[in-house]
Amino acid sequence: MLGRILLGLFIVLCLAVGWLYIVGSGLLGSEWHSAAVTAGPRPIPQAAQVQPVGDSPQQREAKPQDDTPQILFGDLHNHTNYSIDAYVFNTRLVKGGGIVTPADACDFARYCSALDFWSVNDHAEGLTPRVWSDTVNAIRECNAAAGDPANPDMVSFVGWEWSNGAKDDVPSHYGHKNVIFRTWEEGQTPTRPIAAQPQYVLSKVPVPVLGLLSLTDGVKDAADLGLFMQESRETPTCPEGVPSNELSTACREVALTPRDLYRKLDEWGFDSMVIPHGLAWGTTNPLTADFRDQMDQYEQRYQNLLEIYSGHGNSEVFEDFQRIGETATGERYCPEATANFTPCCQQAGVIARARCDDPASAVCEQQVQQAVSDFVEQGDPKGRKLFADASLDDWAGCGQLQNTFQPASMYVPRMSAQYTLALGFDAGGAPQRARFGLVGSSDGHQARPGSSYKETNRLLYTDSKDVGRESLATDFYKADKESAGFYYTGGLVAAHTRGRNRDAIWEALSNRNVYATSGDRMLVWFELLNGPGGAVPMGSQVMLNETPRFRVRALGAFEQQPGCPDYTIAALGEERVQSLCGGECYRPGGDRRKAITRIEVVRIRPQVRPDELIKPLIEDPWRVMDCPADGSGCQMEFEDPEYGSSARSALYYVRVIQEPQQLIIGDPFGCEYDEQGECIERHYCIGANAKPENNCLFEAEPRAWTSPIFLEYR
Repeated sequence: MLGRILLGLFIVLCLAVGWLYIVGSGLLGSEWHSAAVTAGPRPIPQAAQVQPVGDSPQQREAKPQDDTPQILFGDLHNHTNYSIDAYVFNTRLVKGGGIVTPADACDFARYCSALDFWSVNDHAEGLTPRVWSDTVNAIRECNAAAGDPANPDMVSFVGWEWSNGAKDDVPSHYGHKNVIFRTWEEGQTPTRPIAAQPQYVLSKVPVPVLGLLSLTDGVKDAADLGLFMQESRETPTCPEGVPSNELSTACREVALTPRDLYRKLDEWGFDSMVIPHGLAWGTTNPLTADFRDQMDQYEQRYQNLLEIYSGHGNSEVFEDFQRIGETATGERYCPEATANFTPCCQQAGVIARARCDDPASAVCEQQVQQAVSDFVEQGDPKGRKLFADASLDDWAGCGQLQNTFQPASMYVPRMSAQYTLALGFDAGGAPQRARFGLVGSSDGHQARPGSSYKETNRLLYTDSKDVGRESLATDFYKADKESAGFYYTGGLVAAHTRGRNRDAIWEALSNRNVYATSGDRMLVWFELLNGPGGAVPMGSQVMLNETPRFRVRALGAFEQQPGCPDYTIAALGEERVQSLCGGECYRPGGDRRKAITRIEVVRIRPQVRPDELIKPLIEDPWRVMDCPADGSGCQMEFEDPEYGSSARSALYYVRVIQEPQQLIIGDPFGCEYDEQGECIERHYCIGANAKPENNCLFEAEPRAWTSPIFLEYR
């Protein structure tokens, strides 16, 4: 009898696994295609109609013409379901966002976030020739709906993300970079993307596991995903040694290094740019990574911009810390804590001492030292398993950069923007500088570019996962639930242009006449007043020996009204406004602008010797000015009398700080403070704190970062 039961269970199990295999392999699926773009154009947004007049920024009431100086806002980093991780994230098992297409991203950018320009950047490692062609067609449709090409309501760029994932091999880890093209017309776009590896990591998920999605998402959606992943797996790798523009359209092209990528882009010959991002993210980068190791792969003609802020956090500041120290002889040790960073090996000692019967005893001291030593041996974050029952509050925010604005999780300091800009030599000691302009973006995986216009819907506007699927509500690349609480609504890139057409925007991006914002549409001007030929804007590189004089001007973002504009409702309909926009859109009201509270200037003097320490070269802040609280804007002029006497090159950028407001994950630690301002209890937006109805709002100061002005001493 027992044998028959076991046999029956075995047969049922085989049938179940077989069924899951059939579903997960895509045998029952159909090819997924982008939806149709909603007709346009929309009215040109009022916020774009701005230029400086006289000595202060003022609003220009006339409609912008082809050559009107203005500030346009965009998002150059967005994913749809053609990124396999986005497809998985948006299943009901993980997040529940549903199928999102390049056309959805177009409609969201046009009608929900009212962007002036945007780009689609799905992961090249999972794309196939078919879906790439579908993506390009969607972008062509999106631009065709934009109205007059000389003065469109929105410009849509096409590109992909090149994602180098050699995380365990530090010297050859080149991070993630977005490739964007100026053109999208037939014959002016590559026929395939260029990947950093032959296959995306998620393509290796066992087929029966994909079939499990049918239990929550239904057979059709699970089978469609299975078919898409099977299509990706079966795309052959292109042969080496054949120029990119002569390869078959039916293969996946691979460039293992940035230099290989640039060579292949040269072979295509189309105008393009490569924007590194996520450099300081410890969730996708080696914790000991150093940008110096890839300086020999840096080429200014492609890598002209750097994404300093996104929905995955802020990568600006350089904090000189180590998680685990190492002596010249290779001996590992636990470094001391700094004002903004506590190594978790130090906190392991604190936890061990708190568990002693007599914290002051010699026995306890021995237990503390043993805990620290064991943690150093295990490394971070594996060492946390030494105290499996310890809470996140027990670890007290160790291993994370604290006391800074919306930092990236598991911060990697030697990949930060400040560190990168201060470098003057590559790892071999050869002179090399990276002169980046600074941009912001969303890096959202919901096909919702520019999702930072309102802090109203955490699950829709960020990469946060639904806590109802708590086992999967973690950072996807690392089983670290704490990192799941570091997802923000994302930033924007602002471009100073003459006109709002494709060429005007591309010129501003190419000239680094751009700045980043944390999401709010602040207006910022930054210029060198006494360049050799007169005033020059942010992003400029100038030969200068005399004392430089600068001016910065800023206006806060418009206050937002609830709901969506009438033109959005007319174009999308009430139901889609709710499903796509979350019922809220970019909708500035009246003339009331938020107040700029202060302006901070950062000065960096890049290395002049390979062995020169980086930290003393970064002065942050170097100058600070408080601003009026009435929302009228702020202006600051300053000079650097030390520049000429120092006889060395320098760069200057400005951080504009806006009045505090409630932001989604405004504080990723969710701190409660004592009277001394110390964080006494943390409420990370994870687990029970991250229910869908909780937006995890905390007060923070939105900001903008200008591109530097680079002064080269003769």
